[in-house]
Amino acid sequence: MLETARYETARRRRETAVLTVAISLYSAFVVWYFSALDGVEYEELVSEAPAALRDAFGIEALSTVEGFLSAQIFNFVWLLGLGLYFAYTGGGLIAGDIESERMELLLSFPLSRSRLLVEKFASLLLPIVVVNVVTAGVLYALVTAIGESVDATDLFFVHLFSVPYLLVCAAIGVALSVAVDRAAVAERAAVGVVFVLFLVESVVGTSTDFGVLRYLSPTNYYQPTEILVDGSYGITGSGVLLGAFLCLLAVCLVLFRQRDI
Repeated sequence: MLETARYETARRRRETAVLTVAISLYSAFVVWYFSALDGVEYEELVSEAPAALRDAFGIEALSTVEGFLSAQIFNFVWLLGLGLYFAYTGGGLIAGDIESERMELLLSFPLSRSRLLVEKFASLLLPIVVVNVVTAGVLYALVTAIGESVDATDLFFVHLFSVPYLLVCAAIGVALSVAVDRAAVAERAAVGVVFVLFLVESVVGTSTDFGVLRYLSPTNYYQPTEILVDGSYGITGSGVLLGAFLCLLAVCLVLFRQRDI
């Protein structure tokens, strides 16, 4: 049982380790940089930044460690960086095997297409979970080490609620992956879609004429600044993201079962 999931998960151990170490090192730099900027007029910098930039990266209350972490790590690395990464990874999940003709071999085993897709997608849970768990511990330890404090509950929820968001980004990639034959096309298209959705929420969403468009973007339902700075968890938004993920996964299953390989 779950042989495919175990095999695919094992293949992701190295990239998970590299990704986790890289983000942990960046987090360490951000925490150190915050401690080195003691005395800087943060609020002046915030007021001078363009409104679109403030909305895009959640630049708010930079004088607090929570606001600084939110802007420099979660709104940048999680919303944009990891969102694009998992969209790209999802884009190559199926199309890569089709292009290399490995998919024909996989489908020759007594395994349904639906189960194959679900188990391959499940392998993405390894980097999603490990990156969140390790980085949460690293951030809490580093913030404490510089003499600051961050609410452990808020830090827990900002990582927990990122999981549905990252699943949606990955599902967008997988939906494109089952629709095309070339991995490069699916990967680039997935990155483009997620990036455009990020811009829709952060730029177009501030417009009174087109503000309704922000509801199409998954970034609208995961707000790290509200969690870390305001202590507002937005459970409804996470529910919307989980619903969107399940819908996208259902679409992926239908497309994959019907396509000719």
